[in-house]
Amino acid sequence: MIRNALQPWHLLVVLLVVVVLFGSKKLPDAARSVGKSLRILKSETKALREEDAQREQEQTGQRTGADVTS
Repeated sequence: MIRNALQPWHLLVVLLVVVVLFGSKKLPDAARSVGKSLRILKSETKALREEDAQREQEQTGQRTGADVTS
């Protein structure tokens, strides 16, 4: 039953409802806004990953330094 829950015609109905609700003039603006938001999200997640990697390297370096001095 769940396997057949989402058929291609369901997607067409959803698309039709979105066009009717928002109108064809507002859809390109909405898509542009979503694209900008996704770009911002992608750049922020990349920055967080780089920050975590840098912090991990610093911690590894501190542990290695502590082992050498002991």
